[in-house]
Amino acid sequence: MAEPGFWEDPSRSAPILKRRRAVERRVAMLGRLREQGGDLEAWRELIAEGEADAEAVEFLDQLERELDKLELRLMLSGEDDDKPALVGIHPGAGGTESQDWAEMLLRMYLRYAEQSDWEVELLDRQEGEEAGIKSATLAVRGPYAYGYLKAEAGVHRLVRISPFDAQSRRHTSFASVDVYPEVDDDVEIEIEDKDLRIDTYRSSGAGGQHVNKTESAVRITHLPTNIVVSCQNERSQMKNRATAMKMLKARLYDREMKKREEEQAIREGEKPDAGWGSQIRSYVLHPYRMVKDHRTGFEMGDTDRVLDGHLDPFIEAWLRSRMGESARAEGKKVAARQSKPAAQQTQTA
Repeated sequence: MAEPGFWEDPSRSAPILKRRRAVERRVAMLGRLREQGGDLEAWRELIAEGEADAEAVEFLDQLERELDKLELRLMLSGEDDDKPALVGIHPGAGGTESQDWAEMLLRMYLRYAEQSDWEVELLDRQEGEEAGIKSATLAVRGPYAYGYLKAEAGVHRLVRISPFDAQSRRHTSFASVDVYPEVDDDVEIEIEDKDLRIDTYRSSGAGGQHVNKTESAVRITHLPTNIVVSCQNERSQMKNRATAMKMLKARLYDREMKKREEEQAIREGEKPDAGWGSQIRSYVLHPYRMVKDHRTGFEMGDTDRVLDGHLDPFIEAWLRSRMGESARAEGKKVAARQSKPAAQQTQTA
């Protein structure tokens, strides 16, 4: 940072400053815990002497909350966990039912981001014919946005009495949520012009007469992978194209990272996780009310609160589950390395 010209090049300085802020947050938390460590010994002595009061209980509760935060931060140690996230929501088969469910999920994530004090930008929104949405894409920017939101990637299932059924029958709807890390400008992703099909169309969202009367929205199809991205957030076609290209880079980057993870899992004799396309969570509103995560078994009965953005318990349960899986996998590797020499000795004898 002290090098000449560092501050004059935002493309170079911005990523470094972002990493510095992330490190500073961790150092500040560790500093607070270190200070409280000394206080903890004093409180232990008071508790042992029977002189603890409400202040001691409050201190211990605060310390427990700080430790929980630190534990979660340690879980978010992946290469991309501290990056902003791109969230795509797409209804499944079922027409209006699924499109309405997709819009409910969009609202849930907007509320969750608001409660997390994150910045949200709606990059694309395609309205449904009767209700709901055909698709939506959000950019969510805040501390560890991708690290938390990657827990939401997968298929979400809704069971309810349909508001669109004249006979008030129970319907099951599905919608998929895709989550990708927003790629830094300095990350090299090779995209050739011949591999792209670029279409322009009129925006369907808010933005005034200019947005709806000009073909400012952009849709880009990456032909080799059939990945499609679109953006209609800006009034300028050029700006929408630039944003769509950034979204495409994020999708291709995420695709490459997942491919490497699968190859590594195969090399290590593990079955690759195929959960990306499976049903991860059910939201049941009838005949009973329950939200259950099928990966962790965690469930809550207050469905209204969950749909209003209270997702932290589900995300934290998933992060702890992943941390446990990583620890077990590492334990198996250590055990295998330790047993290998013994097997070799047996063969020699």
